[in-house]
Amino acid sequence: MTSFDETYADGPDLAGFAGLLADRTRAEFCLALLDGRAWTASELARTAGVAQSTASAHLDRLVRGGILADERQGRNRLLRLATADTAEMIESLAARSPFRPTPVRSLTDSNRRRTLAHARICYDHLAGALAVAITDAMTELGLLAWDYGPALTAAGRDWLSELGIADDCPPDSWRPHVRMCLDWTEQRPHLAGAVGAALFRHALDSSWLVRRSTTRMVTVTEAGHAALRTRLGLTDDVLACSAAQARVPKDSGLPPGSP
Repeated sequence: MTSFDETYADGPDLAGFAGLLADRTRAEFCLALLDGRAWTASELARTAGVAQSTASAHLDRLVRGGILADERQGRNRLLRLATADTAEMIESLAARSPFRPTPVRSLTDSNRRRTLAHARICYDHLAGALAVAITDAMTELGLLAWDYGPALTAAGRDWLSELGIADDCPPDSWRPHVRMCLDWTEQRPHLAGAVGAALFRHALDSSWLVRRSTTRMVTVTEAGHAALRTRLGLTDDVLACSAAQARVPKDSGLPPGSP
């Protein structure tokens, strides 16, 4: 006699998964975690402006849904985005989301938004106007090819080798070798995947870029200006934070003249 008691997957529960982000507090957590570091539950609660108990309930749901991963460190619960793919998904969703106009109340706030749009961390790679400019320059120099999707060329592999970056992504790795992530401020792709992560690590290790405190923002140093001019032909106006001034998404809430 045939049994009909078995449970099987009729199809992906896209609505259930999308529901994990269909809450402003949970979405705020995910955007904050794009800086690539692990946050405590209390830090996330303060960032979203909610009570610790409220934050814990939301975080539990995100962990169960596979968007976040958590671990215990003493009395603290640390949370991070589960994978690099998750981070790229969040960034891409943000790029496709309508902007909420937000008044700019101070020069400090204006400068923060401008800096965030120019160069920021997207989990383990660079995002913002600078990241898009680097991707464009690599394409123009023949380091990236787009014939069958984004791919590193032979010239690109030689270029990485000259920088001392090992292009050693294992063939059986789950991580895409080269991948494009849609930038939410520029509305254009920037380099991600194993190559994007390796290039960003090199830029930090070589002090081309420096992280700004515990935020997602990064700043180009004098050494970075020199290296990116020499290696990729980027101009000073692209390297400067003001380079993205003309590319403000409509209704972004950023002030006139901000990237």
